[in-house]
Amino acid sequence: MADENDGPEKRAQALEMVRRLHRAVDLMVAPLEARHRERLQCRMGCSACCVDDLSVFEVEAARIQAEHAELLEQARGRERGGCAFLDEGGACRIYESRPYVCRTQGLPLRWLELGDGVDEVVEFRDICALNETSEPIESLEDQECWTIGLVEQKLSELQQALGSEPERRVALRSLFRRGC
Repeated sequence: MADENDGPEKRAQALEMVRRLHRAVDLMVAPLEARHRERLQCRMGCSACCVDDLSVFEVEAARIQAEHAELLEQARGRERGGCAFLDEGGACRIYESRPYVCRTQGLPLRWLELGDGVDEVVEFRDICALNETSEPIESLEDQECWTIGLVEQKLSELQQALGSEPERRVALRSLFRRGC
């Protein structure tokens, strides 16, 4: 992300842009959470999707560093196996500042990739195994799934605008000063 020498103003603007994007994601996710309320087993303490070695865009890591400096300086990350930010009860220690990927976990996800043929696009879908309790995600309408791609593109563009490599990611575990 922007170098410390670029000035606190530029850094503050970038952090606010990430906060706004996260708030927008939360608003867009809310109807999907309501639609899938019966399906979703996600509750405080459920950490099945909170796997080790998660990485996030550098701009999101900067938000975590700015808002949780004391935690990152004084605490250690959780032992390997689960996300470094889980506490002993399996709850997220940075929930309000959690990155984009964590804001959509548990929902039926869909994404598109180029296939082998010319102009061939292939759709993929996935959901946490704990949430496979009702109709198969393949039968859901597209708008009943969270489509991966647009928010990642926005984060990439923001990162690039700040002078960083657009696809550069940071391991969440690496943010702890004292290791894990």
